[in-house]
Amino acid sequence: MAEQTQEQQKTFLAKVIEQSGLENDNDAQAATKVVFRIMRDLIPSDQIEQIEQQLHQEAPKADMEIADLWNDPNVMVAFFSRVSPFRQLPIGSNTFFLRLDQEAALPEGVEAKKVTKAVFSALKDELPQQKSREIAQYLPDDIRQLWG
Repeated sequence: MAEQTQEQQKTFLAKVIEQSGLENDNDAQAATKVVFRIMRDLIPSDQIEQIEQQLHQEAPKADMEIADLWNDPNVMVAFFSRVSPFRQLPIGSNTFFLRLDQEAALPEGVEAKKVTKAVFSALKDELPQQKSREIAQYLPDDIRQLWG
């Protein structure tokens, strides 16, 4: 089962690399975590937990799974992002892409928009269509178009 989970995550990151212009797993993982962090800032807490449950696949503690990419590894950031009043502020596409570019330290020449679309595509492959439609309603218009 752990092998299957590692393969599933590798496939997830491989999709992100293939569609984004990123060159390695480390960059894809960092960018994916930031896209997910920004998404969590846009989505209500109960939906965040539902998404995590749907992404969760049993794996030994030592193995990372897709749900681990969804969760913020920084405990303080994860806590404050759930209680922060800034969570309710609108995030437009410019802010979304600027945060991704800066927080993930995207390599020169890699477009935040392309990375976002790649992460969205890989994530949608992992979620039921109903959950995908629910997520779309929380995304700003320009970002929702990338969600597709």
